[in-house]
Amino acid sequence: MKKVTPPIRIFFDGSCSVCASEIRHYKSRDIHGNLLLVDISKEDFQPEKYGKTMEDFMTQMHVLDQQGQFFLGVNAFPAIWQALPGRLFAFLAMFMMLPGIHSVARLAYILFAKYRRNLFPKKNKCETGTCDIKPL
Repeated sequence: MKKVTPPIRIFFDGSCSVCASEIRHYKSRDIHGNLLLVDISKEDFQPEKYGKTMEDFMTQMHVLDQQGQFFLGVNAFPAIWQALPGRLFAFLAMFMMLPGIHSVARLAYILFAKYRRNLFPKKNKCETGTCDIKPL
């Protein structure tokens, strides 16, 4: 995995309660201001500004670093962890990229991304219509 150049921009689905909770957790540990959050469920979000479609963003999490490099899906997590302080996050970033671990994490992420709206349906509200986009 390439090294990220902070600050990084995290594109997340704020209408997904699990996703939003995870991002809040990371933001609470961001003492250096390295995480810039972009809620893709907001009506004013413009995916074309980043050369992507709304379906691209809804299918998997995106992280964009200062060099213009995107980290997608499960690879977004080590990118986020690299931008956070502390040995634990550095360890997690390295651990996640180990071949066997990365393969299992990638599969788990694909399943989570596809079914995330069904995990906690009462908490997930979608007013923008983006929830109808089918993940890959």
